[in-house]
Amino acid sequence: MADLFCGVDAGAATTKVVVADASGGILGSAVSRSGIDFAGTARKDLDEALSGAGRDRASIIRTISTGYGRTNVDFADGAMTEIACHAAAVHFRFPRPVTVVDIGGQDSKVIRIDAGGRRTGFRMNRKCAAGTGAFLEEIALRLDVDLSELDRLAHGATDPVSLGSFCTVFTMTEILGLIRHGRRIEDIAHGVYDSVVKRVLEMDPLEGEVVMTGGVVEHNSMVPELLSARLGRTVAVLERAQLAGAHGAALIAARDRPETDSK
Repeated sequence: MADLFCGVDAGAATTKVVVADASGGILGSAVSRSGIDFAGTARKDLDEALSGAGRDRASIIRTISTGYGRTNVDFADGAMTEIACHAAAVHFRFPRPVTVVDIGGQDSKVIRIDAGGRRTGFRMNRKCAAGTGAFLEEIALRLDVDLSELDRLAHGATDPVSLGSFCTVFTMTEILGLIRHGRRIEDIAHGVYDSVVKRVLEMDPLEGEVVMTGGVVEHNSMVPELLSARLGRTVAVLERAQLAGAHGAALIAARDRPETDSK
């Protein structure tokens, strides 16, 4: 049976594992909350991904880790930055110059790559949760709705609000004022997503073709819709966007495998 290559994205919020073949095709994957044991979560997700692929650990030739907890993945053969891994995943599907926008649980990134997949520029959000998945989780908690419902509510807006605060704490205060004045939750939810988009545009004007990655855009279609509206052109969302970091890590594992490497 063909060799497999593994990518582990041990994020601050969720851990993602991908097992892929030498051509980059995803054969199995898993996603779960990272918790406090990055290594244990990664091992559990690896077993789930391998089960989905109908294979075992002996099939894996090389593993690369990435993400916040990448150094905690004790079975990895090496580690790479999230920037490199997201760039690799996007270039695999979009082999041309693009601007990558990744919205993660704790940070947001803008990565420019050229026709060869090489990074030509990089921006990251300020040291604040505003504009990230954690920001949306906090807002959902304040609005007393499940996070999975926030996107649906935003699509039901009829008179969207505009949030002016640049900090999660101040945004909460602003939202409380809107609730006190009787604004609909749907209109507030729409304003929350628009706030996320504005934070991204503060980092970079996003010229050229834009491709989005990350769990936030995979599960919240309002984000790419609003970004497309603000840019005046359609923004693409990478297929299986939440797996971008892990898939990119698996692609790098296959690409950089030493000729003498065998297991």
